[in-house]
Amino acid sequence: MSKPGFVADEDRDAVTAMLRAQLEGLPARSPFYADLFAAHGVDAGALESLDDLRKLPFTGKQELRESQAAAPPLGRHAGVDLTEVIRVHASTGTTGTPSWVGVTRRDSEAWTEMVARAFRTMGATREDVVLHGAGLTLFVGGLPIRDAIERIGSTMVPIGTGASEKAVLALETLGITALHATPSYVRYLAEYIRERKGRDPREFGIRKIFVGGEPGGGEPAFRAHVEREWGGKVTEGLGNADMAPVLFGEAPGTDGMRFTGGRHVVVELIDPDTGEPVDPEPGATGELVYTSVDRECCPLVRFRTRDRIVVTGLAHDGAPLIRCVGRTDDMLIVLGVNVFPTAVRDLVQTLHPRTSGVVQIIRPDRSGHRVDPPLRVEAEWGAEPGDHDTLRRDIEDLIRTRLTVPAAVTLVPPGTIARSEMKSQLTRVE
Repeated sequence: MSKPGFVADEDRDAVTAMLRAQLEGLPARSPFYADLFAAHGVDAGALESLDDLRKLPFTGKQELRESQAAAPPLGRHAGVDLTEVIRVHASTGTTGTPSWVGVTRRDSEAWTEMVARAFRTMGATREDVVLHGAGLTLFVGGLPIRDAIERIGSTMVPIGTGASEKAVLALETLGITALHATPSYVRYLAEYIRERKGRDPREFGIRKIFVGGEPGGGEPAFRAHVEREWGGKVTEGLGNADMAPVLFGEAPGTDGMRFTGGRHVVVELIDPDTGEPVDPEPGATGELVYTSVDRECCPLVRFRTRDRIVVTGLAHDGAPLIRCVGRTDDMLIVLGVNVFPTAVRDLVQTLHPRTSGVVQIIRPDRSGHRVDPPLRVEAEWGAEPGDHDTLRRDIEDLIRTRLTVPAAVTLVPPGTIARSEMKSQLTRVE
């Protein structure tokens, strides 16, 4: 039987008791969950063990959007009134329409504790000077990360996005030891330094590169490229705007991220098609599902993240280690084969410097995951492309061999595909 939450044995009794108390009081605080539990005929307060979570219904992103539309601004699922909220963030998701995420003072403290634990796991120390290259606005990877970095005692340099010139100035003058940004911006900034400044990013002496906010940091070829560019080691974190900014962190030298959310969140691994639990054993794949244990404003129960992960191994204490391979929302199906755009990017990156490593998948203008073959891929040639026809065939052969789907590759000049200082757009509709 699976153990939801990757919870350490010594924490299971305490987490179970806290979660039972949360669920017992939830219907009185949240009309959304009062109706949801009643509709499914479940008594959430009767939880006897964490395994009983599977008896409760899932919460989906669309349900939260409908909840907020019915009772703006925070929705019928909010557990407190807006007067108790000290800050509001936004979760965008794949539709582009934001949904609001309220944070109380207690919620903020829990977030800071969780995120600080994740960054300590990733290697941050009070001796670090961290250049923070993520937005400091509604993005949960902004202000909450600042709070956690300051909690650790590191020196925080909040550059944000759209300020690469200032980022270079900080690198030149402040003794920056670590970068924090999305994988897209880490790559963008290296290109900016090379192309706009004519300098080698390695000269700035960066030792640590903390990435998150999108898949990519765990892709072997992408990671190797970033580490070559900067001369520092990459570690990644994984979180969710609706639950907590960072819930998993990768310790240096390990092959994956471990759960760092402590007693605040219970995590399940499920089969995304059937909803059935999956044991988090090495080699297992599935979708992450989160339940908040002590959340005040957004006390979500069995929230489906759509993050598809693979269990890469076990830590020395038996904790599962994971990599995020993509979002089930982004997944494409070609001839019955599941294809994640990040996997295509990583394969093309292996051919650097023949390619730049930047790609986009062209998909038809229709909803759904199914794509008629061949998979249309646009890829930039690199600094040393060689014969273009040979390069194109090599990319197509690599995709066919490794992903078992046919592809039609179009090569474009370097810089053709739009870069992003936040999250890369790996697909384009035509």
